[in-house]
Amino acid sequence: MSEPTSLALAILALPLAAAVLAWLSAALPATKKLAHIPLILACAAAAVLAFLLLEKMLDGHEAHYISTPLTWFAAGHLQVHFTITVDALATIMLGMITFIATFIALFSSGYMHGDRGYARFFAVMSFFVFSMCGLVLANNFLLLVAFWEGVGLCSYLLIGYYFAKPSAAAAARKAFLVTRLGDTGFLLGIFLLWKMGGWHTDLDSLFSHIRDNPPESGLLTTACLLLFCGAVGKSAQFPLYVWLPDAMEGPTPVSALIHAATMVTAGVYLLARCAPLFVLSPEAQVIVAWIGGTTALLAAFLALGQTDLKRILAYSTVSQLGYMFMALGTGGAISPAFAVSAAMFHLFTHAFFKALLFLSAGSVMHAMGNVIDITRFSGLRKVMPITHITFLCGAAALAGVPLLSGFWSKDLILESLTEASESASPYSASYFVLLLVACLTAWLTAFYTFRAYFLTFWGPEKLPEEAGDHAHESPRSMTLPLMVLAVGAVVVGGVLQPFTHWFSDFLGTSPSLTEAQAPAARLVEHHLNGVLLAISTVLALTGIALAFVLYRHGEEKPLGGIDTLFALSRNQLYIDELYSALVVKPAEGLAFLLRVFDGFLDGLTRLIAAIPRFLASLIRPLQNGLVQFYALAMALGLAVFVAFVIFRVAR
Repeated sequence: MSEPTSLALAILALPLAAAVLAWLSAALPATKKLAHIPLILACAAAAVLAFLLLEKMLDGHEAHYISTPLTWFAAGHLQVHFTITVDALATIMLGMITFIATFIALFSSGYMHGDRGYARFFAVMSFFVFSMCGLVLANNFLLLVAFWEGVGLCSYLLIGYYFAKPSAAAAARKAFLVTRLGDTGFLLGIFLLWKMGGWHTDLDSLFSHIRDNPPESGLLTTACLLLFCGAVGKSAQFPLYVWLPDAMEGPTPVSALIHAATMVTAGVYLLARCAPLFVLSPEAQVIVAWIGGTTALLAAFLALGQTDLKRILAYSTVSQLGYMFMALGTGGAISPAFAVSAAMFHLFTHAFFKALLFLSAGSVMHAMGNVIDITRFSGLRKVMPITHITFLCGAAALAGVPLLSGFWSKDLILESLTEASESASPYSASYFVLLLVACLTAWLTAFYTFRAYFLTFWGPEKLPEEAGDHAHESPRSMTLPLMVLAVGAVVVGGVLQPFTHWFSDFLGTSPSLTEAQAPAARLVEHHLNGVLLAISTVLALTGIALAFVLYRHGEEKPLGGIDTLFALSRNQLYIDELYSALVVKPAEGLAFLLRVFDGFLDGLTRLIAAIPRFLASLIRPLQNGLVQFYALAMALGLAVFVAFVIFRVAR
């Protein structure tokens, strides 16, 4: 086994060991309070190993490494091995997951202090990180599905962490059921790919077989779109995005982990890993791009009027994920490596500033007595100076303020859409429309992000009753992660990509990208597009300026006719109610009819079984076990028989 694969297996084993230790710590009250230590140490050690793995990949002579295969199970043509793959794509994901998780775990130790389920929380969080790392390393679809469902299970347990609270239990159930819809399509797509791929299970062999033996385009497009169904569910894209805003019922560190490093990034990673398949189907690519564009714009609009700070950030995540899928969808028109690099770079920078924003929101919630409604407090910049500065850094990065991380990664996505719109692809006009959608979404993002910032931190100081008279800055265990993530949100994008192109060059060494060849792709080189940089700057600054004009006093003001749009946004365009009327209620009605029919069948079965029981009850008295009764019956029977014979003879 090579050294890179050994390091990767060690990274995978550390959070699993932390999960076991945290679970065992629940046995004693004294050790229960220390349940956070295994997760913090495991994630920190895994992050160090991920950095060493990065060094090995940069110094190594091979682009990827595969572990020694171990037979998991075999059934007929299907041979499934437990193997992991280590390449540039996996290395970047492992580093991002473990680094972000380290500081979320540290923040959680202060945020969850004194909670009754302290050990349970950290045990599930550890298993969450383990499942996501396993998903990244999996080299075959069955192993990937196992970790994919592990991520789903952990999200269910953490969203419903406060299970005694009805809204939390309902949110967990909703997340589980909605993502199952997408997973159904995902599994069907895997079965279809196996049939087309000669029953190969490892990803490299499967992709190579399909590339060398291309199936019908319609069949491959169907398989790709079925795989995309899984990504739509996990990464909360239209129409299955409705679970993610409700997932805010879980503890805030859970929201940070789900939105920044695990769960919702799984769908983006899946499509990046399966780029060799998607580039063979331009139709699937453009559908992916349109779903991403629709989601990005819709979620940005829904964030406009929200008053729950965490829900605003949740819709922001849905919107930014849409951005990533727009970039992934350009892989059929431009170089697949460029498209995937754009999406993954935004995923990477987004992890820093979105984790920062959620943890900052958690810091606000912690100080405000669990109140997160931005209409109930204001002027917190003096009460919580560190949280204020760190939230501002995250908000500026999300809004795309020039030179910050989000500015560079959004620009790369806009560049991918621009190049796709100028390509020879038959869908170039669609990509141009999507470019306009991305620009409008960028402006809305800057506006609603700074609306939340000004309403929370500007204006006169106003505190809710729940905060009491002692509202103050969060403890060091919570503010230290904020400061570290704020530095990342500000500088990581500029350091890794725009001038050196290190991120895209390293990611481009991944075989899944170098071997991906779109039939009519336009080769694109990374460069700084001055026009796009200027447009991005104008979009960000005008959105922030409008938010400043409207909300700098820390309160909402009537906006005339625009209030109707804000009301629609606040009520989420009544999409949940629409889903309830068109999907949930009919499904409940069908379930009621099926229960009635099942009851009818059960009653009919019992009736049929009751007939022989009734007939048996009629003759059961003849077998009562009393010898004298049998003798009397025999005598009576004999008397009847003799009487019958005498009667017949007499006639």
